Amino acid sequence: MTSCPCGSERSYDTCCEPFITGAALPPTAEALMRSRYSAFTVHAIDYLEKTLAPDRKNPFNRADTEKWARDSEWQGLDILGVEAGGPEDQEGRVAFRARFHYDGKDEVHLELSRFRRIDGRWLYVDGDVGKVMPVTRHNDLPGRNDPCSCGSGKKFKKCCGA
Repeated sequence: MTSCPCGSERSYDTCCEPFITGAALPPTAEALMRSRYSAFTVHAIDYLEKTLAPDRKNPFNRADTEKWARDSEWQGLDILGVEAGGPEDQEGRVAFRARFHYDGKDEVHLELSRFRRIDGRWLYVDGDVGKVMPVTRHNDLPGRNDPCSCGSGKKFKKCCGA
């Protein structure tokens, strides 16, 4: 049993593979986000292209996408926040952090992605790279060892709290 690259702690064949092969449709925006990350790790470029909304701003560059997917060593996906995007919604947003090794360097792709359901299928519309959803705090200040709310992965005291 191979763990799913999306980090769900489920096996790949019961998690993202059915979406990538077309055997099932992702029921939520988050499930589509996770399956698109997994598609990068298994180089399923056709899936990445067919899960794009037709009205997205930027054209799909198949050659660049394939090169990035193949030349990267994918190290993990963290879902940082989800807004709407449920089985009954028509739109949703997912904030995520994808970690990978590319061109000799460890990299982090941070994005707030927008999804839309069209004809019953969740599709990726666009994303704001480097942005995450605001975090609502119940106390005034984070603790000294809490992670920074900016999504950097660093402790607050070593990042925005410095």
